[in-house]
Amino acid sequence: MVIIFGPAGLGPVKTAVSVLEEYAKRGLKACEIAFTYSVYIKKSEAKAIKEAAERLGISLSIHAPYFINLNSEDKKKQEASKQRIISCCEIGEALGVKTVVFHPGYYGDDKEKAYENIKNNIKDMLETIKKKGWKIRIAPETMGKVNVFGSLDEVSRLVKETGCSACIDFAHILARYKSVDYKLVEKLFPGKHWHVHFSGIVYGDKGEKHHKTTEKEEWATLLENLPKDKDITIINESPTMVEDSVMGLKMYIKKNST
Repeated sequence: MVIIFGPAGLGPVKTAVSVLEEYAKRGLKACEIAFTYSVYIKKSEAKAIKEAAERLGISLSIHAPYFINLNSEDKKKQEASKQRIISCCEIGEALGVKTVVFHPGYYGDDKEKAYENIKNNIKDMLETIKKKGWKIRIAPETMGKVNVFGSLDEVSRLVKETGCSACIDFAHILARYKSVDYKLVEKLFPGKHWHVHFSGIVYGDKGEKHHKTTEKEEWATLLENLPKDKDITIINESPTMVEDSVMGLKMYIKKNST
């Protein structure tokens, strides 16, 4: 098993290479590019970033924009949501990105109908990716609010029924279920590679409120309970994501050297 760590942010294009170099100096081998509000990297800018990441041994992923709802009542919004994800895949191919993470959508009035709509839209995107000859994976994320599509069962079912990947967000799982059943997660996601999000999180009765700095004890619990037979990428999304990623890495190294 190999675990690599990195933050959920690259920052502006003009400093991207120097930021990756700084991450590498600190031992980080992963970085998720946050296209939170827009796909801000152009194809003409991608080559230098890709080459730097490859030179430094950093695995890149992308988080698609938040303005996505694959279960919108408005079909045009569903199509726009798919296009945002496909745009991430297109620039992701140029960047050498392995995984595009996205929030799937909302329930609406009927949970099963929501599932079918989201499943069919994912199938459409996978078909486009196949036709384009892209190697990139798309990964719906387990979500932290109880009224938002993205339960463990729903995301696991999407993986089984469409062949998509998954983003397993352990902070969101804790917020949604008030505890984490690691054995259940392992059973639901049997693949040999996991793309994981993790941070400290504040939550209430309705689930996630906001991310917070990751505590040492939280890292210790995660690292103790992760499966031993998988390659795992852990992206930290806390407000102090670089420092938290370094903390997780140091604890992982220490744990495996004793």
